[in-house]
Amino acid sequence: MWDTKKPKNKQNDAENFTVLGKDVTFKGIVYFEGTVQLDGCVEGEIHTTGVLVVGEHAEIRGSVSVGTLLSSGKIHGIVAAVDKVQLLKTAVQIGDVHTPAFSIEDGAYFKGFADMGPGPKAEESSQHSNGIPSQAIRHNSAGLRLTERESDYKQLAHNVETDELVH
Repeated sequence: MWDTKKPKNKQNDAENFTVLGKDVTFKGIVYFEGTVQLDGCVEGEIHTTGVLVVGEHAEIRGSVSVGTLLSSGKIHGIVAAVDKVQLLKTAVQIGDVHTPAFSIEDGAYFKGFADMGPGPKAEESSQHSNGIPSQAIRHNSAGLRLTERESDYKQLAHNVETDELVH
């Protein structure tokens, strides 16, 4: 008699569209539902399970945790996306990206580490057909031994400091 199977989620997703215009500047932690269009400046953290659209004039300094990221603006921080990250031609991404699907258009700038999934299974990673260990060892200028990942993070930290000094 009563229809209890209403498509509430589809209707709510269409209604949950948030726009932060060019004149918006926000510092802190922000949680959204649905789709977010950001054209202003945010310093801190952005969290949404939906889509974050970063406009061409937008700037984010901090971490971004989303379902999907479509960026034309500037992001200076770590990005984690459940579905995908897409950097459009005017985008600038300085910081690591963790997502299963990552695309970069011609003209976009990316500087960081890209992690696109969990990697090979344990059985596959323990077998080395070429005899190279799972983590290569590098020596830095001070003669200290660093794993490949530690060396990459030290280089990223150095690059971020240099960028901040230049700007």
